[in-house]
Amino acid sequence: MIECLGIDTSNYTTSAALWNPVDGVRQQKKLLPVKPGTLGLRQSDAVFHHTQQLPEILEKLMSTPHGEIGAVGVSSRPRAVDGSYMPCFTVGEGIGRMLSVVLNVPLFKWSHQQGHIAAALYSSGRLDLIGKEFYAFHVSGGTTEALHVLPDPEIPMELAAHSLDLKAGQAIDRVGGLLGLPFPAGPQLEKLAQQSKKAFKVHVPMKGCDCSLSGVENQYQKMLREGVEKEDIAKYCLSFILEALCNMTEALLKERPGLPLVFAGGVMSNAFLKEGISKKYQAFFAEPVFSADNAAGIAVLTALREGML
Repeated sequence: MIECLGIDTSNYTTSAALWNPVDGVRQQKKLLPVKPGTLGLRQSDAVFHHTQQLPEILEKLMSTPHGEIGAVGVSSRPRAVDGSYMPCFTVGEGIGRMLSVVLNVPLFKWSHQQGHIAAALYSSGRLDLIGKEFYAFHVSGGTTEALHVLPDPEIPMELAAHSLDLKAGQAIDRVGGLLGLPFPAGPQLEKLAQQSKKAFKVHVPMKGCDCSLSGVENQYQKMLREGVEKEDIAKYCLSFILEALCNMTEALLKERPGLPLVFAGGVMSNAFLKEGISKKYQAFFAEPVFSADNAAGIAVLTALREGML
């Protein structure tokens, strides 16, 4: 049986995935180590850790029965736009190029963002949207963007809206740091917010379809100084992000009514955000295991390019 291999070496996670027509996607991934009290990694450290972790990830993935590798796909850059570059992606691209030569199979390069969107489509059962027009939100530690995906199988996209300053994942990690939560703070912040009984009415500054998230940081610092309970601060942060995403969605649908909505990225594994958006809109979400950085979408896109899907 022919399988497609996907590799992704993002700023947060080392991952590899195999796709075949019988089992679908199988993947292995590992977070990059972040020192306690810090809010991320320098690119030089990310490159070093990927160099150490990718062989381990591939060994685990290939230790189970698998078929013949027919094609290799890699995330070679953050976004599919000119000038998009991060050193961490050179690790996965280098290993992918080597495997392509050794195995004598095609190598396909994708953006990390395309991989996120494909993983969301795969896990929500909506791969039929590839080649059609839709809106895709990519909400993560370094990105808060809405993309207008064009009707083409190569999934080209145009930036439709974004955060003008702070990103959603940054807001979550910063409030998490203030509250003493480990990085990345998303899962623990969600658990903390679930303990809050308060409902918050928030105002998110907008400029057209774009949002501004920087105000939330000033607000939760003020709340902390005033002795507000930690669970209420956590819920306020998530309420602010939810309102921003809903405002962006509302503005975009006024421009192009009826387009399908897809939400991807690690932040969108948050149940509070998913539930809040789902109450207002019919939208498709990645399952949590396919929300955070992963190579699943890269393997799926590679299979599509090979005509196997």
